[in-house]
Order: sequence, then C-alpha cells, then structure tokens
Amino acid sequence: MTSFLLADVRPWGGDPVDLVITDGVITDITATGSQAAADHRADHRADQQQVVDGRGLLALPGFVNAHAHVDKSWWGQPWVSYGGEPTTQGRIAHERAERGKYGIPSVAGATAVLREFLRHGTTATRTHVDVDLGVGLQGIANVHEAVDALGGAVEVEIVAFPQDGVLRRPGVLELLDKAAAEGATSIGGLDPASIDRDPVGQLDALFEIAARREVGIDIHLHDRGDLGAFQYELIIERTRQAGLTGKVNVSHGFALGELAPARRAEMVDQLGEAGISWTTVAPINSAPLPWREMRTAGVAIGLGTDGIRDLWSPYGDGDLLQVARQFARLHGLRTDEDLTYAIELATTYGAPFVHRENYGLKPGARADVVLLDAENVPDVLVRAPRRELVVAGGQVVVRDGELQV
Repeated sequence: MTSFLLADVRPWGGDPVDLVITDGVITDITATGSQAAADHRADHRADQQQVVDGRGLLALPGFVNAHAHVDKSWWGQPWVSYGGEPTTQGRIAHERAERGKYGIPSVAGATAVLREFLRHGTTATRTHVDVDLGVGLQGIANVHEAVDALGGAVEVEIVAFPQDGVLRRPGVLELLDKAAAEGATSIGGLDPASIDRDPVGQLDALFEIAARREVGIDIHLHDRGDLGAFQYELIIERTRQAGLTGKVNVSHGFALGELAPARRAEMVDQLGEAGISWTTVAPINSAPLPWREMRTAGVAIGLGTDGIRDLWSPYGDGDLLQVARQFARLHGLRTDEDLTYAIELATTYGAPFVHRENYGLKPGARADVVLLDAENVPDVLVRAPRRELVVAGGQVVVRDGELQV
C-alpha cells in the first residue's frame, strides 16, 4: 500500500483541508489544523510516508477533456506551416496528403499530447482516433501504448473516428465494427449529409453497429442551419429507436445556436428527452449555444480542446482552462455563478463523458487533484494560472508547473 498526505489545500476555494491519498484514491479528508489532521500527519511521518504541503492553494479535481484528437498532432516537432483549403473537405484532403511526412499517427505524437494534457491538469479525456483505409486501427494501438507509457496517469476513452467519411469509403464500416469489438467505447461519424451525402445511410449504419456492439456514438457535425437541424432530428429518431438513450453525443453542433428561438427550444427539449449530449470547443466564430436551456432540459455539455497543433490548425496548447474561458467569453458569462459553471464544465460535468461515476475531491474518488494559486474559482477562470501541482491517480505528475513524467 502506498500513501501520502496532501496537506493544506482549499477544495473549490473553500476552507483548507488535508487529503489522504492511498493507492491512487482519496481515502480521507480532514480539516487542516484539526486533531484528525494532526494524527494523519504524525502517522505518515512515523511510517516515513510523504507529506506534500499544499500551501493553502486552491484545489480542483482533474480536468476532463471531452473532445480531443491525441493521435494527430505534430506537437514537439519543428513548426509546420498551415496549408490546404480551409473547408472541412479541404482539411481532410490536406491531412491525408501530408500526415505521413510528419509521422502521423505515432506513439511519440500521442504521448507528447497526453503529457501536455497532464501539464495543464487534464487527467481524463475522450479522444477521437482516426480509423481509415490508410491507417486502419494503428492509431488506436498507438494511443493505448502512449497511455501505458505514462502509467495510466491520463485515463483515456477511445472514439473510433472515420475522419475521411463512412459510406464513401468502402471498408470503413468494417473497421469501425472491429474497433468496437476490440474495446473502443464509442464509434464516430462525420457530417452525414455534407461528407457522405447520405445522412440516412450513414446514421443507419452507425446505429446498427452501436446497438449490436453496445457502444456509444459520437458524431462530428459541422453542418450549419437547417441542414444541421435536419440531421439532429435523424439522430434523435434513431437514438430512440435503437434504445441508445444516454449513449449518443454530438460534437460541435454549430447549427443548434443558429436556429430560430421556437425551433431551437423544441429541439433542445427533444435532445434532452433522448439523452443526447453535446461537446464543444467554443470556437470564437460560432453562434453561442443555448446552454441555459440545455442545462434545464438535461442536455449534458462537455468541453474539449479538439486538435492541438495538427494539420487542421496550428492553434491549441492542450489547456482546457483556456477553452473554458473561451466558452465563458463566447457566451457572455460575467457573474461568479456563471464563471464557476464554466469551470464545472471542464471538471464535474465532464466526468460522465469518460464514464467516471465516482469523481471529484471526495473519499473514494480517484486522486486527481489540481492546485492553483488563485483566490477563488472565478479567479481561476479569468487568469488561467499555471498548475502548481497536479496529482493524477495518486501520482504527482506536475510540480511548480513542470512535468515530472
């Protein structure tokens, strides 16, 4: 049994406590300065177990990145200039033509991205991993190897993602089926209308696999306006028919914020009834999501970094706090309550996206703790200070902002 004491930290900016961490799990929480805390400290020192001084820093649970692409970054390599056409199809074509030159996908590339996640306090992620006729399932194998290389410090769920289309690439459905059979948590889809030009066909095929393999579905949907809304309706209908309530997610979903108020309200209610969730990277040129209505209707929202420094865009550094702040600015959040909500999206509300039922700063939860020098949670959001200490699964992986793994 391994144990250490993380002393004098302020969960969510509250009163200081000491956390007892045993075998990677928070096993006890006592008020700093109490007799129970003093007893714990004495026991740890007597057993020559580590006591880490939290210095009264604010503590948050590990961040949850609900939408990432850890398999396709050139992070750690020399600068790669942006090229190709700016459309979705243009980005796909450019990536397919250039990825081999930069060794994408690779174990080293996935490891580099996951290390940046840890540096910024992310300890769990749902990642879309490209599955296509060129790489097969190799990208998934690479990600698993990268996770193992980091000792499981970052917990990773895999979405087998058909970045180059589904029906238009014969053989991709078979690869998705195989990925689901071999442990992918979800299978993905991509713009059924504008990429495959057969929304009914793509969705029917994906839902058939998901229902048979008992996995989830996570569909990238960039189509705007009425075309996007039409595909939401198809997804809602199939979710109900297939009995996949609570297992379907829409990524991006820009059209939702563009609909007329009455239609948007009806759509949000239907999404909530079907248990369909939403993940966003809160891009600055998109329409704000109706997040208040979504919260009321029970439509779960998760935040993600999307790709970072890849052949789609040179932007991104793996810091989910930056995404939370961008969400807040896009949606005009100002009050302490609303600013705190943006942090909750990056933490507590993200946990279901990686199937973490016991999550947070509480006994029994995996010991994922992020310490920051901040007055309160809104202060964390607006300043995004460095992560002073990060504990991932009971392992100290960041000290004074520097990676230890």
